[in-house]
This record gives sequence, C-alpha cells and structure tokens, in this order.
Amino acid sequence: MTVTRKHVAEYLDALAKPQASMGHLEELAVQLAVAQQNLAPRTKPRRIVLFAGDHGVVESGVSAWPSTVTTAMMETILVEKATSTALASAQGADLRLVDVGTIQPPHAGSRTPAFQDARIAAGTGNLATGPAMTRAQFQTAWAVGETEAKYGHEEGFVLLIAGEMGIGNTTPAACLTMLLADANVEIATGRGAGADDESLSNKRAIVAQAVERARIILADDPVSAIAEVAGFEIAAMAGFYAQAAKQGSTLLLDGYVTTAAALIAERLVPGTTKSMIAAHLSAEPGHRTALNHLGLKPLLEWNMRLGEGTGALTALPLLDSAAALLNDVAKLSDIMP
Repeated sequence: MTVTRKHVAEYLDALAKPQASMGHLEELAVQLAVAQQNLAPRTKPRRIVLFAGDHGVVESGVSAWPSTVTTAMMETILVEKATSTALASAQGADLRLVDVGTIQPPHAGSRTPAFQDARIAAGTGNLATGPAMTRAQFQTAWAVGETEAKYGHEEGFVLLIAGEMGIGNTTPAACLTMLLADANVEIATGRGAGADDESLSNKRAIVAQAVERARIILADDPVSAIAEVAGFEIAAMAGFYAQAAKQGSTLLLDGYVTTAAALIAERLVPGTTKSMIAAHLSAEPGHRTALNHLGLKPLLEWNMRLGEGTGALTALPLLDSAAALLNDVAKLSDIMP
C-alpha cells in the first residue's frame, strides 16, 4: 500500500490526543512517514558523511579564508573537536569524513577508520577562468557519493545526512542555484564565511560570468554544464543523494551548499527530492530560492551558516520526536472504554 499524506494524517488524528494538537510536529511526522512509506518510521541508526574538497576559485578572491583551512578543519574533525563531531556525538550519529579533492590532505597520523581518501585532484579548477572540472571528474565524484550511500545502506543506517567542508564552496553553490533554480546573482551570492563588500562584488561578478558559460550548454549537456561550476564535494553529495533515494534511505538536508547538491541530484535523477526533509534555512540568501525550487520547507530558521551538516544535526531531535509520535502513542480507541 502506498502511504499518502492522507493516510498519515488520519492515523495521527486517531491517536490519544486532540486532533492537530502537536501542530508542526504532526506535519513533520507526515513528511517522515511518507518519505519512508511507513506509518512506523525510523530515525535510528543514522549516519552523517562529510565530503571535503577545495576550490580553485579561491585564488580569485571570493573567500575571506585560504584553502589551507579546509585541511585544518578536516584534521579537527578527525580528532573529534569540530562543531560537527560534537553535535554528531550528542545526537548519536555515526560520522564519516571523505576527502574528494583537497589541495593538501590531512596528515596520515590523524586519519581514522572513519576517513576515506577518494581524492580526484588537488582541488577543482578556477571557475572564474574556466571549467571547475571535467565531465569525467564530475562522474567520478558522483560515484564517490553513490558508494558512500551504498555503504550506509549496507551497514543498516536508515537516515543519512551529507555535510561538506570546503573553503570557497558557497561560490559554486551560488552558481548552481543560479543555473538550476533560476535565482538572480544578487540573491544566489551571499557572503559565505565572511566576505566584505568588495569581495562580495567580485564574487557576484565571477558567479554571473561562470553561469553564463554554463547556461550555453545546459540544455544539450546538463552534466557538462554542472561540471563547469560545481565542486568535487558538491558532486559527491549529489551522487550520495541520488543513490540514497534510490535505495530507500531517508535524507535530512543541511544548508546552502548541500542544497546546491540536491539541485543537481534532482535535475539529473528526478524524484530524488521525495526522500528529503529540509533541516533548516541558511543565512545565505539563495538558500530559500533553492529550497522553494525543490518544494522543501525548512524545519528551523535559526540563521545558521556553518555547514559541516551542523544544521541537520541540530534538527535531528525533531525527527526523533516525530517518529515517537507515530510509533509510541496509543490510539484513542484503545484506551477508551
């Protein structure tokens, strides 16, 4: 039987509580049950996979931080002292880190069994001056994500989250939001990790020019158009989402960069979004446009913009509560004489 929104709503109305008395939590319960096609949805065990990659466009002044920070943060994640690892531990989420293409990989001594080295190259090309990656590199990165989603499924994780680490990655995210969600450059391009006015103006000019190149080939060759402006970690997350949806995993979507990956997945594998729940609305201005394009409504609007899957990890207790509502509350008919 197909589990529809109507089926879930009727089940919730039959529980031992006034109808609709749990407000938005009931809406989330409907989303979760429909995504899993199960009136008894599960949110545990869960895994977050952090995909890391560097971006050649950083050399064109789009970021307040150098690319070396990507590796520094990866090493912080590996020793479990990052915001993402703290929240993953607090929420009981298994965490993996995948290096898809950094300029400088983390030191061998800091690696753990949860680290996967899948480096394609030492960062992408500079999208300000040419393609960020080749079509073949995009497909390789996509396959890295597919493999991680398969691992998660094979190892029994029912809820999957993708997070990212990559200095400069709000620039390709802005490009993809313009290209695939029809956002204008002012909305799509925000300050990222703290760009000043001059850097923001430069960033917008670069985004607009790169998207103009990509649009020329989008209709005839969407993969090459996307590769023109994407990032290795973004392409990997897109493959992760597409495979996770195919295998029936539930996806909790994080912020702006991960939503750019969701735009790719939905464009190349229509229907992927049906497995997604949007955790939060980023402070990046283009995020709302991207979510609206996907038909997703965020659970939280807390002005978060860190990345690393942290917004999704913060929202996990809400999913747990929604699942508990469906799984653990008696029906009114069972308790009434």
